[in-house]
Amino acid sequence: MPLLRIALLPFAWLYGVVLMARHGLYDAGVLKSTRPTLPTIAVGNLALGGTGKTPMLELILRELADTGRLATLSRGYGRSGSDIHEVGLIDTAERSGDEPMQIKRNFPEVSVFVGADRVVAIEQIQRDSQVPNVVVLDDALQHRRLDAGLKILLTTWHRPWCDDELIPAGRLRDLPSRSKAADIVVVTKCPVLPEAKEQEQWRSRLGLAPAQELFFSAIDHADPIAITPGPVLPTSSAPKKTIACLLFTGIADPGPLVGHVRSEFGYVEHLSFGDHHAFTLKDLDRLAKRFDIFAPGSKMLVTTEKDAARLRSVIAGSPIEGLPIATIGIRVKILNEPQRFAALIRNHVATHPAHR
Repeated sequence: MPLLRIALLPFAWLYGVVLMARHGLYDAGVLKSTRPTLPTIAVGNLALGGTGKTPMLELILRELADTGRLATLSRGYGRSGSDIHEVGLIDTAERSGDEPMQIKRNFPEVSVFVGADRVVAIEQIQRDSQVPNVVVLDDALQHRRLDAGLKILLTTWHRPWCDDELIPAGRLRDLPSRSKAADIVVVTKCPVLPEAKEQEQWRSRLGLAPAQELFFSAIDHADPIAITPGPVLPTSSAPKKTIACLLFTGIADPGPLVGHVRSEFGYVEHLSFGDHHAFTLKDLDRLAKRFDIFAPGSKMLVTTEKDAARLRSVIAGSPIEGLPIATIGIRVKILNEPQRFAALIRNHVATHPAHR
């Protein structure tokens, strides 16, 4: 263990004591949790970020697409306010958050809500004249005031919670023991589907109970999609290997995307920003100047859908206006028993008392 991590362990233990006290109050009923009367599915993690919550939420929306009216609810990290409102297609990331904007653009038929107080937000959604069949909650496992009906916990292949420490010594923001509350655990960003014996080893490493479902997922990357007019997009006459790519990201774990882009394009340079980074005029000027000189010939700027949600409102009149910019989206796929995963999601909605 690195010396810095060892030095920070006492602070992590102190943080753990605070968490244990908080969870103890909820477990004892001193602090109250509310179970909504309509079906709710929470997607969350124990770490600070980078486990793939938004792509998993989008997978759930695709699985439930034919089950009626769908809604999502998140805090809207990085937005300027804390009010409760429904996200519109013309909203900005500053008003609604980047991930809710990404979801709304990808699923315009879904009602996307943001609100810091999820209990009050659910009550407001239930008062709507068009009550949804289900609300999918983004990053709600730490929000103990709201007790979701189905809880899905994510952890990554490369850094599962069993190999991590509480902040500041590690990246865990909640106790590993909170994994016991999950109905479904998904190991994300898997390079391959582990064989049956290794899957059992994962169950043991994560300390899962027999009733907890365990799945493994991987990422599929989409082809680049232009977000500005006239970019140099790969074609049969100009394949990716003939194009240079200046990739810029403001996400927690850009590693899988960087690896994918390097395997697809002829030359790649990556500029990394912090998660949920709000791009400034100085940032855009830096991008434009670097784009001008980083490679000769055909080239393009590439970013993520999440970053694009923050960029769209600031491109006009900026140094990157007129430059070829594209996004590469990602989709999650369940590697083991995808039909069972879908059935668990759908059955939770179909058999919920509110729908009987």
